[in-house]
Amino acid sequence: MSPAHWIYLLGLAALIATVVARKNVVGLAVCGTFVTALVYSGSVTTGIAAVFNAGIVAARELLPIFLIIAIVTAMLGAMRGLGADLMMVRPLQRFVRNGHLAYLVLAVVTYLLSMSFWPTPVLPLIAAILLPAAVRVGLPPLAAAIAIAITGQGMALSSDYIMGVASGLSAQGAHVPAGAIADRALIISLIAGVVALGVSYLRDVRTKLLDPVVAAAATLDLAAAGDGDVRAETHGEAREAASGGGNDRDGETAGTTATLTATGPADGPDGEPARPGARARIVAVAVPLLFAVLLAVMLLGRFTSLVPDIDDGQGAPLVGGTAALALVAVAVVADRRNWLQSCADHFTDGIGFAFRTMGVVIPIAGFVYVGLSDYSGEILGMPDGAKGPALLLDAIARVQDHIPHVPVFASFAMLLVGMVIGLDGNGWPGLPFTGSLAGELGHAAGADPATLAAIAQNGASWTGGGTLVIWSSLIVVAGLTGVPVIDLARRLFVPVVTGLVVATAVAAVAL
Repeated sequence: MSPAHWIYLLGLAALIATVVARKNVVGLAVCGTFVTALVYSGSVTTGIAAVFNAGIVAARELLPIFLIIAIVTAMLGAMRGLGADLMMVRPLQRFVRNGHLAYLVLAVVTYLLSMSFWPTPVLPLIAAILLPAAVRVGLPPLAAAIAIAITGQGMALSSDYIMGVASGLSAQGAHVPAGAIADRALIISLIAGVVALGVSYLRDVRTKLLDPVVAAAATLDLAAAGDGDVRAETHGEAREAASGGGNDRDGETAGTTATLTATGPADGPDGEPARPGARARIVAVAVPLLFAVLLAVMLLGRFTSLVPDIDDGQGAPLVGGTAALALVAVAVVADRRNWLQSCADHFTDGIGFAFRTMGVVIPIAGFVYVGLSDYSGEILGMPDGAKGPALLLDAIARVQDHIPHVPVFASFAMLLVGMVIGLDGNGWPGLPFTGSLAGELGHAAGADPATLAAIAQNGASWTGGGTLVIWSSLIVVAGLTGVPVIDLARRLFVPVVTGLVVATAVAAVAL
């Protein structure tokens, strides 16, 4: 391998070591991009330009994710103005009767909402209603954060069954139908999630429920964390949490919690919350029904011949377009005179929220892209059509021959590769690469390429999507629950890794 290969691999290793040392990873990613490009090209100007190009490429590739988060957040914001978001979830509170049930309900609701809307946009809704109710009956905030992260940032995101973005990316390299990868990824994610939830319950929930006095104090703390000027505090606090520096609880969580804690309609004249009216009831019923119909059509198209099958990768555009139209409809229902301005305001808020919570992954993803041939040519300023270096693929190819051509070994090798790819804090930019590797290993080891691609997709998504690395959307979960992001990542490590190992073993044998 060339010096550039070793520099790139050292950069990945340094990234991991920096996380352990609780230092900033964004600056390291920028430096790693510059040095890798400099060593590969031998040109200082190419190295400097590569830093900017990497950010452009990463932003372009991640834009669909940012945009759909923004649109769904905007829609939920419009519903929040009417109080319809509260009405949509409030019936679920009756099931939260004790800490044990609260853990289960929080996990199930987070999973269902995250599968439909993606996890990050629905976090304000969960923070507004279910989280205080769960803590009030004795569920520790840390346990609540674990349930939310495992089911939302882990289970729902790793399968991405409804949107189909992740499986579409994996299919690009594996050259197999995206639907086949999605089906296997769903099963693997469910097994990993159930195991992780079970381990976490036995370790962090069953014996650590709060007594009524402590639970009441914790609920008040959650409410107080949502006060203040969210726009002034969020960016700096989220950045501090992303850096992993320090142990100051307030410094890591207050600003993000302020951003995410949703508020209902304006207070009435006596200081009591205003009661949602007929329009809020209509919206609270119509919006979930709209997405339920969309989900039913997509599932019927995939599993039956009753309706035409939706092309692979069309899930995200359909959900995003539906959310955008719903935003307009809710804005019109809420205020017919000012609905144009209302749509613009909510969309701007959604864009800001998406980039505040996920923008930190851009330079990190840019560094990872330098090692992927599909993007490295553009980052290094190579001519159009020129094949860029595949630094990461080349490095893995060097050890590929040492991987026993046995399905079980190939499966765990793909899990490890996926988890390494997930160090970018997102998990999805490297899925075309893992798909390509799955195709090669699958034919050599006699394993199903779709299964191997699904395993790698789970490894990358669980790691970078928001359960193991602290510069991912795990920041958001930690912020809304008021727990230190580093503590949350530590408590998630054993359950998540255990779940992934068990799920991979099952997939290697049964899928």
